[in-house]
Amino acid sequence: MACSYRNTSDRMVILRCIGPEQFFLERVVFPFELLSFQCPPSSVVKIWTHGLGGPELVETVNSGDLINDPPSLPAQPAQFEAQPWATAS
Repeated sequence: MACSYRNTSDRMVILRCIGPEQFFLERVVFPFELLSFQCPPSSVVKIWTHGLGGPELVETVNSGDLINDPPSLPAQPAQFEAQPWATAS
């Protein structure tokens, strides 16, 4: 399933996704970055950061809560008016 996670903090975090059948994904997510990824259903996502005492677990989320909804498309694509200077000769 397609998922996405946006790091809304001002610190870099590590996303670890653990799923069935030995699925494992680990990525660094920079501040305000959006990470899109694929994972099996029923995976668990853990967000880690590094504090003064070492690694700290920030949050744990089920992958079902991070489902990436496809963006809605306009009913009719916008029509662009061709400019005479923009045509190939």
